[in-house]
Amino acid sequence: MKTTARSLTYSLLILLALGLSLPSKSLAQSDHKSYLISQVDADEAYDPFTDYSEFEEESDEEADINFFRNGRFFTIGLAGGMRGFTGNFADAYSSAPTFGIFLTYFFDLRLAMSLGFQTGDHAVKFSVNNQSKTYEGNVSITAVNFDLKYYMNTQNVTRGLADLNPYILGGLGQFYRTYTIAGLDGFSRDSTMGFDIGAGLEIPLMRKKAYLGLQGTYHYVNFSDENKSYVDGTEKLDKNLTGDFYNFLVILGMNF
Repeated sequence: MKTTARSLTYSLLILLALGLSLPSKSLAQSDHKSYLISQVDADEAYDPFTDYSEFEEESDEEADINFFRNGRFFTIGLAGGMRGFTGNFADAYSSAPTFGIFLTYFFDLRLAMSLGFQTGDHAVKFSVNNQSKTYEGNVSITAVNFDLKYYMNTQNVTRGLADLNPYILGGLGQFYRTYTIAGLDGFSRDSTMGFDIGAGLEIPLMRKKAYLGLQGTYHYVNFSDENKSYVDGTEKLDKNLTGDFYNFLVILGMNF
């Protein structure tokens, strides 16, 4: 009897232990399943650290990749060419060579900012008092230019022309002029602000490490003495010294 009672007691204890363990296991499984479901919830799937992108659209990212692969950060070039004049400047000043240097910074494949320096000397000749007297000498013109350049898209043109880089430009310039005239004591120096407008073409060289450029620019200027009709206040000019100037340049540059 005692043995039977003990056996029944052990059996009841085992069944009770199993009964208590089953709910805890099912609860753990239930908790585990709910945890997995919460992890794939669409509202909580975004991770601000792994999913962050500085590009709002794929096209922006493609444009940046294209720029870093095919674009230029800046260029530096040496320039030489001819400077000419319009208006009465064309009668008083002779055309002559001009030289300079250009530094261009690229914002992207199309837009760039250019800083240029040019200088050149020109023979000058003008008459006063109905050509009763003629003055001759030299005039030196130096320009510092800040221009924006926009490069045209040539991807859809003939294959042989696709590598060319045509552009238009526009901007501001500071122009300095110095006269040295025989028969007049000392020299005269003045300066003025002006506007630039022009166009150009760049031809890649050395597997696009360098380029050969052709550029034409018109400079609109208005010096302070363009409305003056007298030299030293006594001798009347036959023609006021007025006009603008332009230049045609060949530029040899390096790409970086």
